[in-house]
Amino acid sequence: MEPFVVLPFIVLEGVGAPLDRSKVDTDQILPARFLRRPRKEGYGSFLFRDWMDDPKFVLNQPPYRQARILVADRNFGGGSSREQAPWALSDYGIRCVIAVDFGDIFYLNSLKSGVLPVALGFDICTDLREQLHARPGATIKVDLPAQTVTAPDGATHRFEIDGFRKKCLLEGLDDVGVTLQHEAAIAAFETQYRKRFDWLFHGNV
Repeated sequence: MEPFVVLPFIVLEGVGAPLDRSKVDTDQILPARFLRRPRKEGYGSFLFRDWMDDPKFVLNQPPYRQARILVADRNFGGGSSREQAPWALSDYGIRCVIAVDFGDIFYLNSLKSGVLPVALGFDICTDLREQLHARPGATIKVDLPAQTVTAPDGATHRFEIDGFRKKCLLEGLDDVGVTLQHEAAIAAFETQYRKRFDWLFHGNV
């Protein structure tokens, strides 16, 4: 399988789509029947697949089809711990999900996949969705270095994120990428290890 490249996330300004649903679980984000696809083939066309059959679904509406930011309600990404759910969001083009709270495993999987989950208060999320309904196609700005979300009306809201995960997103690093930053040190250790325990690598007992 070809390696997946995590794109850096610095400042994102894009169309926001209001998802007026709470308790959106990972099976609704990416139905289980699509889990066995190879990563390199992409998951974007299967995002919210069962809901996409409804022409009234928000991402089927012309103003929101190019959405890059999704604004949901409570408990987004609960349910099973499938990493394919944030893959589907990323492959579709959604790089940020704003919600009141998130499933713990989904939250971490999103960060590792280059998708920024932003937790904001209930009233703020509600207000953001109302603005997006009132102005279809309106944009939201998410500034990761400043840790702020700027609403369509210009109001700015600060969010929290772990410092290490923030660094990884800014630099486009997944867990493998973090490890490869220490590639020289790993190679040096392996060289010294082979010299010290040479007999292990020649079948000698």
